[in-house]
Amino acid sequence: MPHEQSSNAYLDKWLTCRYFFVRKVLLIKYSYAFVIMPGGIGTMDEFFEALTLIQNKKIDHFPVVIVGKEYSAPLESLMAEMAANGMISSEDLQLLTYTDSVDEALAHIEEHAIKKFRLGYGRRPRR
Repeated sequence: MPHEQSSNAYLDKWLTCRYFFVRKVLLIKYSYAFVIMPGGIGTMDEFFEALTLIQNKKIDHFPVVIVGKEYSAPLESLMAEMAANGMISSEDLQLLTYTDSVDEALAHIEEHAIKKFRLGYGRRPRR
């Protein structure tokens, strides 16, 4: 939301999308993992969009890391309750990791994306 934040000071390049759905398409199309930081309704929209696409097998089972254990505790409880009530599969929760640790987040992505999809680090050679 342009009225809520500006571009991250650490970015060299950024993209502004006129339409929100374009942002969601770009976020998902070029991703192998999702890292969810504490946020609001837009963050939850993108989080559930990714989970819905994974659940419906429109994209592979990419890992989802949720950063901020205290902030996301109600979300974790809600997801567990949905699974307990059969609203979602317990398998849907398998690739979710709730953490405050960068090392744990990276290890989860390494295990469930980098190794699984045989990704490399660094830049691809030019063709």
